[in-house]
Amino acid sequence: MGLKIVLFLCFLGVSTSFAQQMFNVKDFGAKASPQNEDTQAFLDTWKAACSSGGEATFYVPEGTYYTGALSFIGPCKNLTRMTFTVKGTLKAFTDLGKFAKDGAWIMFGWVNDLTVNGGGVFDGQGTASWGKNKCGNQKYCNLLPTSLKFHASKNVVLQDVTSLNSKFFHIAVLQSTNFKVTGVTVTAPGDSPNTDGIHIERSVGVTISHTNIGTGDDCISIGEGNSHVSIDNVNCGPGHGISVGSLGKYPYEGDVDGVTVTSSTFTKTKNGIRIKSWQGSPKKTLARNMTFDNLVMNNVQNPIIIDQEYCPSKRCGAQTPSLVQIKDVTFKNIRGTASSENAVTLTCSSGYPCQNLVLEDINFNYDGSATWNYVKGHEIPAKAFCSSVKASYKGVQIPPPCQ
Repeated sequence: MGLKIVLFLCFLGVSTSFAQQMFNVKDFGAKASPQNEDTQAFLDTWKAACSSGGEATFYVPEGTYYTGALSFIGPCKNLTRMTFTVKGTLKAFTDLGKFAKDGAWIMFGWVNDLTVNGGGVFDGQGTASWGKNKCGNQKYCNLLPTSLKFHASKNVVLQDVTSLNSKFFHIAVLQSTNFKVTGVTVTAPGDSPNTDGIHIERSVGVTISHTNIGTGDDCISIGEGNSHVSIDNVNCGPGHGISVGSLGKYPYEGDVDGVTVTSSTFTKTKNGIRIKSWQGSPKKTLARNMTFDNLVMNNVQNPIIIDQEYCPSKRCGAQTPSLVQIKDVTFKNIRGTASSENAVTLTCSSGYPCQNLVLEDINFNYDGSATWNYVKGHEIPAKAFCSSVKASYKGVQIPPPCQ
């Protein structure tokens, strides 16, 4: 059962010592029907595939499958590679009772050498849950399920799949190493709460390329403890842009060291590139060695923004300055249009001012509706605002640099 490729090779008299075995969820009882729950069939398929040897393919054929929480846990000790191929559509139940508190819809944990691909769709059916999300008004809150969570895994490729209408984050990469995302599509309405496209935390060597993200929160959020994160050729919008942070909220946080974002486009987003940290941080941390280069902003509200007074609920009260030290950051060849007066905002910590910031060839041009605003017939140029920052400037600077 579930070993169709191996049986076929055996029929031909071919050795199967290095064969790739296929485990089809329908062979394990999946019905692909709205009248049936396929959770157990998927778990049984994983158990068989993970306990096999050599290379294995977990296969989801065309059709629509309805499931609750799915935990695909390793290590798969005898496998050299697991391929999780989705040709159909997976739909998460709308009943939140089917999911653990602060958990995930689909989680891959302690699985190395994994590829998730196939062109299929992961539909979180978040519309029914977004009204129950209280995280926009509270600093601490109960989290809704993340659609795809990868935890403590190495050598992972997420390729050519779609995440649709997640209840909370679409994709989360946690404590993982050598993780590649390419050809992925993330889609949710621009007003869907906390639907970050890809969230990265405590991971090393994450690359994201040739990916389209339109959602209700950050297209990509780079949280605490990350190093060597590389992002290129991403289309972001709608959404809140690409963010480093928020940082400085919890006492266990690690440094962020080494982030590169290049050759990407932002369209009608709230932010372009944003670095954000909370006031009143419990300990000092670093966010350093970051380069943002060759980026296009199309009608973006805040194309470049550092916000070290971050407080989304606006209920933080008087706080001590952020203890997150931002240093060695380059913004280069960033151009396009801004939809607000402040095209560049650098609000750094008064306790630990930003150090060694470089802005080179920054150019936000007037297109008739963006960088310049009209007040009583007079053109008002876009502005740059700075606080507690040590920066240097090279090349074109539109708006003019703040001092």
